[in-house]
Amino acid sequence: MKRLKDQKGFTLVEIAIVMVIIGLLLGGVLKGQQMIANAKIKSLVNHAQGLSAAIYSYQDRYKALPGDDPKATTNLPGASGGCLAANLVNGNGNGQITEYFAAPQQLACAGLITGTYNGTSDNILSPYGTVVYIYYQALQGKTGNILRYDNLPADVAQALDTMLDDGVYNTGSIRASADYVAGTIIGQTAFFY
Repeated sequence: MKRLKDQKGFTLVEIAIVMVIIGLLLGGVLKGQQMIANAKIKSLVNHAQGLSAAIYSYQDRYKALPGDDPKATTNLPGASGGCLAANLVNGNGNGQITEYFAAPQQLACAGLITGTYNGTSDNILSPYGTVVYIYYQALQGKTGNILRYDNLPADVAQALDTMLDDGVYNTGSIRASADYVAGTIIGQTAFFY
């Protein structure tokens, strides 16, 4: 029979040090995940602000909204880059962007955004891989031209609303199709401009 004093084990100090190291590593991983999530939200905010700036630049340059430009084929002749000029169409010039497939195409043809848009079916994608429309729509009691982000996680939609507006889903210049309930997907988040 072995004697108890011949058995070796960890001291309480050694176990405490290991626990502290595990805690630090776990804390670092969780903080890293939070930093990545925050960076992605900031990327979405920058995306919305960049598209808004592109729309205003187009309007300043051509005196019409992208997608609604009644002189797009004249304003953007020989456009290149991400533009498929052969499919370029004119809007009706009524101030409402109902021609939502034409909007990204006209922005690309003007060199204000990157990407290839055919004017009939291509959409802009958000940093979350969801579809973005430049469109005229009513949402939560407000009607106007919008940047509409579809299918964002509720916490992301709320962060966008908080950073650029009032953080309330049904007031202000950013409105959502539903309240920001954790763990849900918001069908539409609209940035009115």
